[in-house]
Amino acid sequence: MADMRSIWKGDLSFGLVNVPVKVYSATESHDRKSHQVDSADGTRIRYRRVREGTDTEVDYAKIANAYEADSGETVIVTKEDLATLPVNRSPEISILEFVPREQVDPIYFDKPYYLEPASKSPKAYTLLAKALEQTDRLAVAEFTLRNRTRLAVVRIIDGVMTLQTLLWPDEVRPPEFKFLDTDVELRPQELDMAASLIETMATDFDPSRFEDKYQHELSKLIEAKSEGGEAFPEIEEADTDDDSEVADLLAALRASVKDRAPQREPDEAPEEPEKKAPAKRTSRRAS
Repeated sequence: MADMRSIWKGDLSFGLVNVPVKVYSATESHDRKSHQVDSADGTRIRYRRVREGTDTEVDYAKIANAYEADSGETVIVTKEDLATLPVNRSPEISILEFVPREQVDPIYFDKPYYLEPASKSPKAYTLLAKALEQTDRLAVAEFTLRNRTRLAVVRIIDGVMTLQTLLWPDEVRPPEFKFLDTDVELRPQELDMAASLIETMATDFDPSRFEDKYQHELSKLIEAKSEGGEAFPEIEEADTDDDSEVADLLAALRASVKDRAPQREPDEAPEEPEKKAPAKRTSRRAS
């Protein structure tokens, strides 16, 4: 936490209890920094905010937003206007209710923030965190950040209360696809084999085992170009029929399960192969 800066301070409130907290962004970007240039000679590209139809640049502080009213009239709303909204005056993260954890689908999850106790004694903070863990519930809350009302849940990650902002219901699009109305016939053998394939690939989630391959390859490309070399020589791809489909799904599942045979742990002793009687050699005759 020493190198992290809080972005906001407020009170986590529920009932008559107020828990002072500091809010920290729980994520950070490791993308390579870049700026846009003209590909012909590398001259940097700059963007300017100018009045339409003129070359007059407008200072950022003087820029407002225009909205269309129900009557169709265009209404200009300034930053000062937005500051008068009542929701912007509250420094509270107001807990509205507590719900079962499994009832909040991850599709609603947006951005996570860590909450650190801001008072001298972390007792109230720790009490709420432990109670959430014990009851296996999420706290549904509302708060205002950067002039916008946010819906969120408070959940516990490694003993720390985490404020996970949620998308509003009308921001999640329903999956209206034609295939959902199609009656698909599945053979029991196919379903059993698909379940077997899942079991062969089942493990505990460990995010440290994964890496951002794009950033790794991008770095390799940048270094190769800086040295005048080529990072990824072209490889001829084998001809494939893009329109071909698996003729027998069950056969493909069986092959997948076979390819995913469990691997032996490094310290696990290899099994002794069964001794079999030598096979009799037979002469091969021409057909």
